[in-house]
Amino acid sequence: MNIQAELRCRCGEVRALVSDPSPKAVNRVICYCDDCQAYAHQLGRPDLLDVHGGTDVVQVAPASLTFVRGQDKIAALRLSPKGLFRWHARCCNTPVGNTLTPSIPFVGVVAQAFETDGQNLDALFGTPVGTNLGKFAIGNVPGKTNGVSLSLLLRILRLVLGWRLTGKTWPHPFFERGSGAPRYPVIVLSREQRDALRPLCGPRPRPLTSVQ
Repeated sequence: MNIQAELRCRCGEVRALVSDPSPKAVNRVICYCDDCQAYAHQLGRPDLLDVHGGTDVVQVAPASLTFVRGQDKIAALRLSPKGLFRWHARCCNTPVGNTLTPSIPFVGVVAQAFETDGQNLDALFGTPVGTNLGKFAIGNVPGKTNGVSLSLLLRILRLVLGWRLTGKTWPHPFFERGSGAPRYPVIVLSREQRDALRPLCGPRPRPLTSVQ
């Protein structure tokens, strides 16, 4: 039986499918890093963060993710010249995948993108297996890991290595196979733009109105 999980942006213009989802085939983690917080604020989507500033992320193999609608509305934002490619739907600023280069095959998708009618995220992907960079969390998070736990690191390394060895890098939803070039437009924030987001993030964020 071929099970698929549907990814959908907030307005429904961009849609994708993840093939054969299961808790064993993905990595689901809550990331509290200030970059993920900054990205949500840059998109005007702080609603995607939990009360502690965390982002619920499901990491999948690139070849398992296929866009079926709205590819012309996809773009990437990088918080720095060497930062993650943070892909989103320009129509409604919904994140649809975080990646490094194709040589490190993984795509991290914000879990809310899978919250469509009839889909149970915990049944499809399992519950989050850990937390990441809890030192940036807002308030007290029970059981948080300030950095990256060894067990979580080993889990993602095992998955990424497995995806690479079993050919699940290609076809890649965001990069061309021959050249490795991004399929969609990429914008890189200036240092000034990135610095303007810092007061909104971390363990003691300031109100949005305080940032000029």
